[in-house]
Amino acid sequence: MAAQSYDLIVIGAGPGGYVAAIRAAQLGLKTVVVEREHLGGICLNWGCIPTKALLRSSEVFHLMARAKDFGLKADKIGYDLDAVVKRSRGVAGQLSGGIGHLLKKNKVAVVMGEATIPAKGKVSVKTDKGTEELTAKNIILATGARARELPGLEADGDLVWTYKHALQPPRMPKKLLVIGSGAIGIEFASFYNTLGADTTVVEVMDRVLPVEDAEISALAKKAFTKQGMTIMEKAMVKQLDRGKGKVTAHIEVKGKVEKHEFDTVISAVGIVGNVENLGLEALGVKLDRTHVVTDEYCRTGVDGLYAIGDIAGAPWLAHKASHEGVMVADLIAGQHAHPVKPESIAGCTYCQPQVASVGYTEAKAKELGYDIKVGRFPFIGNGKAIALGEPEGLIKTVFDAKTGELLGAHMIGAEVTELIQGYVVGRQLETTEEDLMNTVFPHPTLSEMMHESVLDAYGRVIHM
Repeated sequence: MAAQSYDLIVIGAGPGGYVAAIRAAQLGLKTVVVEREHLGGICLNWGCIPTKALLRSSEVFHLMARAKDFGLKADKIGYDLDAVVKRSRGVAGQLSGGIGHLLKKNKVAVVMGEATIPAKGKVSVKTDKGTEELTAKNIILATGARARELPGLEADGDLVWTYKHALQPPRMPKKLLVIGSGAIGIEFASFYNTLGADTTVVEVMDRVLPVEDAEISALAKKAFTKQGMTIMEKAMVKQLDRGKGKVTAHIEVKGKVEKHEFDTVISAVGIVGNVENLGLEALGVKLDRTHVVTDEYCRTGVDGLYAIGDIAGAPWLAHKASHEGVMVADLIAGQHAHPVKPESIAGCTYCQPQVASVGYTEAKAKELGYDIKVGRFPFIGNGKAIALGEPEGLIKTVFDAKTGELLGAHMIGAEVTELIQGYVVGRQLETTEEDLMNTVFPHPTLSEMMHESVLDAYGRVIHM
């Protein structure tokens, strides 16, 4: 069978790949996507979307338990875990089907199968019906990543879970250990803890959510502890002894090993890029700890070969992958492409309370040599937060004292994953403190706290 020729081949149909393909098609490029498993990738099928569906269920359950606080009655509240999971899978399935529709609408060809790159400009796809040969001047690698598994801590789907097992749990954990307190670990810890699991989180670094501002991490730990979680920092799980219906975890803390018993363990210790069996080494692609090395335009150094999303550099976020996909499609089509600036990409964690941030932490700004001004505003000072029954939280802003540049913003509290975009736009537009202080924020809203935090950095705060 003769090879099918395209302008662009995209390997992987996750939030980076399918968006790149659609944008390329909009620009008139004949495009094909190769996907080995699910349209929408891990994000849509096993990550961002289904986890948020689960967390929404736990959030509603949490609110029902607080009904009395709002003058309401909700007696004998409970949950059906199977129904919660079914809803989550239904949301993912609906959106996955939508991706297929979008690709078809934009006349993007789809080939389901396992791809390899035997030579520059060539892709061989092993499908259910045999092997298809594709050629294109340009290829985008968007193969994503999978959960990292540490020796001795490997998942078995029964006692020890990865995120996939945690999304379709065989049972409700009674005593749960979560290894790792990044976004994935904390989100699952929050979900299961809210539904009643006795939850312990072990973090090797000196604080939970270690990529966040230290002040926000401290507030998060306080909130999680208040909710009944056990947080173990500067700790490491050295060994898991698996028995019948139980796991004994050997946890090293301050040089001493403690033994704790659990019925379920979730391992959330990072990701590994899907770089195997693609033929990258033979092509001369450089790898750094299972991730492809690229420049700011996602070029691999091999002519016509690009890498976007989780297979490339940090931050490993779906929205970063999508933006890179658009950028590379624009670049290939000869448009004016805008490189992604990692420090201007928001990070969001959908635990209870939510955490969101963009830009430099206070410590990082100081490390980089900035003379800074820092503003803070607590949720307790905001009328909308009090009316919502969500008075716990903080908005923190970091500015360059010399220029007024917004260096970073860090939040914890209700709906901060929605609020953070205001500061993201501010950074993109190179907003100064004067612009933000002279902006009129609507009342009553949570967003007013964003204004007050800026005012506080310059000694002008009103409601505190």
